[in-house]
Amino acid sequence: MPKTAPLRTRRGQLAEPMASLGELLRQWLPRQRWFAGKDRPVAELGLLSMTELFPGCLHLLVHAGQGSVPSPGGAPPAGDCYQLLLGVREQPSPRLGRAIIGQVQDGPLAGRTVYDALHDPRTAQLLLERLRHPGKAGPLRFEADPARPVPGGLAPRLLDAEQSNSSLIYGDEFILKLFRRIQPGVNPDLEVPDALARQGCGRVPAPVAWMRTTHPYQATLGVLQPFLHGASDGWTLSLNALAAGDEFTAQAHELGQAMGDVHLALASAFPVGAPGENDRTAAAMTERLTAAAHCVPALQPFVPGLRAAFAALSTCDSGPPAQRIHGDLHLGQVLRAGRDWFVIDFEGEPSRPLAERRSAHSPVRDIAGMLRSFDYAARQRRPWRPEWARRCREAFCAGYAARAGWDPRKKHGLLRAYETDRAVYEVLYEARHRPDWLPVPMAAIERLAVRGD
Repeated sequence: MPKTAPLRTRRGQLAEPMASLGELLRQWLPRQRWFAGKDRPVAELGLLSMTELFPGCLHLLVHAGQGSVPSPGGAPPAGDCYQLLLGVREQPSPRLGRAIIGQVQDGPLAGRTVYDALHDPRTAQLLLERLRHPGKAGPLRFEADPARPVPGGLAPRLLDAEQSNSSLIYGDEFILKLFRRIQPGVNPDLEVPDALARQGCGRVPAPVAWMRTTHPYQATLGVLQPFLHGASDGWTLSLNALAAGDEFTAQAHELGQAMGDVHLALASAFPVGAPGENDRTAAAMTERLTAAAHCVPALQPFVPGLRAAFAALSTCDSGPPAQRIHGDLHLGQVLRAGRDWFVIDFEGEPSRPLAERRSAHSPVRDIAGMLRSFDYAARQRRPWRPEWARRCREAFCAGYAARAGWDPRKKHGLLRAYETDRAVYEVLYEARHRPDWLPVPMAAIERLAVRGD
């Protein structure tokens, strides 16, 4: 077995690693899919918290970005905070392969190899044991629901499909999501499923254990939930249906019912606000449109029609009351196991401030996100299938109305505005990250600006 290098100094204190790791991490971080700052160099890297989680494994919270690093106990830093689990060995296993970050050249860790410890099965197993047996490790807190025990000895595997976070699957029974970008406060992906479980909502897997920190501020670090073995996500199922020339309306109707159930449970679990203020909503949407059109010139010819969609909010009824919602709903955020739909990933849009993601919004925002997702699926191959998407959209709204007690299709102006706002966001995202996909939201922009249907 490869040797594990001791990480403690003679005085028994953890060695300061940043002098050794700084340059390696500055090069490694921007290459990670979950790193949000790919469009700018890591000019400054500071250590916010470090804990020796196991022998040969360091848990770090690091600040990457511009500006100075705050003093302990100070305000959260301006920039991004990332959670890292780093293995340190003198003789790393060849199995680690692409997980290796590099060999340290100087400083207290000189001569040792550093790697992403989530790729190490030993670390993954020890991490599960920490969650199975609640306790503390420095500022880290491991907590669990005693009513939902987790068995030991489950084989771990790292899930490669995610981008904004990292997940470990244990024995196809549980999934541990570790948040990479950390913000102060309770993460909605712990808060919401826990509250829904208390409501008896079976549409969302309930948390069984979680990990948080108390330094440099209170924050959620990870959540362990049941893994729906054999389930398929809605995006894959919809693409399979399109490839086979099949309809998806029955599944879309049942998915609408599931979302109606989840929204009702959310309205019971969290305080419900007043109906949205349409004028303020329209102003915010218009401001986002102006900024997006400045960045993406292809939007500019459609700006008048899109502004009209937002201006029409002033003549609409305010719609359903504001409440907690999913916040980033699309076909990739729902799973079908057997004949049942489940909703996952309540973290919201990770780039948005945590306070915004935890606040109340119109449920129409979630509905618009799912309607846009059907459109994306229908445009994944030529010939495009807009009629397939239209039928799915109708079926989803009908299913939702059957459960929620109100029909999104009867809130046409409100739904059009939220769908337009979502399409504007998509244009900006695709222009920056996936230019080849830009025609997909641009087709929706043209439809919404001209016809509004």
